[in-house]
Amino acid sequence: MVRDRYVLLGLARPRAEWFRAVAQWATSAAIPAEFLKCVSVAELLARLETGRPHSAALIDASLPGLDRDLVDAARRAGVAVLVVGETRTDWLTLGASAVLPPTLRREVLLDALASHASLVGGVDIGTDSGLSEALNETGLGALVVSVCGPGGTGASITAAALAQGMAADMPDHSVLLADLALHADQAMLHDVRDVVPGVQELVEAHRSGQLGDDEVRGLTFEVVDRGYDLLIGLRRARHWASLRPRAFDAGFAALCRAYDVVVCDVDPDIEGDEIGTPDVAERHLLARTATAASDVVIVVGRPTAKGVHSLVRTLADLADGGVAAARLLPVVVDAPRSPRARAGLASAVAQLGGSAARATAPLLFLPGRRVDDAVRDGLPMPAPLPGLLARAVRATASRSGPVLAAGRDPVLVQPGSLGL
Repeated sequence: MVRDRYVLLGLARPRAEWFRAVAQWATSAAIPAEFLKCVSVAELLARLETGRPHSAALIDASLPGLDRDLVDAARRAGVAVLVVGETRTDWLTLGASAVLPPTLRREVLLDALASHASLVGGVDIGTDSGLSEALNETGLGALVVSVCGPGGTGASITAAALAQGMAADMPDHSVLLADLALHADQAMLHDVRDVVPGVQELVEAHRSGQLGDDEVRGLTFEVVDRGYDLLIGLRRARHWASLRPRAFDAGFAALCRAYDVVVCDVDPDIEGDEIGTPDVAERHLLARTATAASDVVIVVGRPTAKGVHSLVRTLADLADGGVAAARLLPVVVDAPRSPRARAGLASAVAQLGGSAARATAPLLFLPGRRVDDAVRDGLPMPAPLPGLLARAVRATASRSGPVLAAGRDPVLVQPGSLGL
């Protein structure tokens, strides 16, 4: 039996006039609604996760907890978001269904509910499926390359050399080196004395807004001698917990709009919540987002028995994590000069890695160079490392084709929620 009433969730600052008015209208049956007051963002999120159908969430615009992730959580639960109050933020662009005035009138609320919400028990939800398509896109035309590798292989140095090579190979295009590793070392490798701004400020700015291209570039440091900009990473590895997922998605998309080439220094671990632990996916949020949007993913290894084993294992982990094998580019640093030794390394990687390793791009060998001197003195990376990496990346990206815009990840269906 369909009950013609709305189930509304409310979250507002203390003594908000509109909050009291909505409660009075619901109690006196002036509006066909049940009004459930929430005292915190945590309570609102908990009610959304119960699986009980709700029509809309009325949230005060002045609350500091109102951001892109809260709106997204409500929309994924099939709940329309109505922001009440004066605000400079464009909440409609960030996914809200409507923005209502602070002096809320009953007719205005009923009209918004009729347009964006549904009566509990109905079949047609009547709301948008999620955030706008623009917020779900990641690549947005930029060439994205992720560089990773087991600890001690020189992945961060390789990422810097690649950024320099892309800047020299594509002089008319802007290049960014983004440090998205949990233990971020690029600030040290580039002798950046400041700890801000960085990726944390980028994400915080996108919690309730959208930065323009110039504003995004203002968060980076210009590396003049190498021709690219640098976005420094987390100040401490534990600060990953402060990054909101949808805010980081929007910040990463802004980087891809502001730059033509984005080189990401990431961790090789992209384990997600397949085993039922969402905190694992959030801890690896930076690496998962970057690799999913990458045209090419470089995996760095060394020419030793342990180095080959770690290289093969990382290739397999990335392939199992959803990265297409054709986009994987294995790289061996400090490679031997002997053609016979190089052929032996390529054969070992192919045999140990199986079909996944054989489907990747050809193994790239980088000769040993005095990169430590370049890092210490702040000089450009020595030739031919930047050029070799840039040409290999362009060839791999050309063979594998463009990355399609990423959609929203699959989510579990709440038991009993189908048809509500």
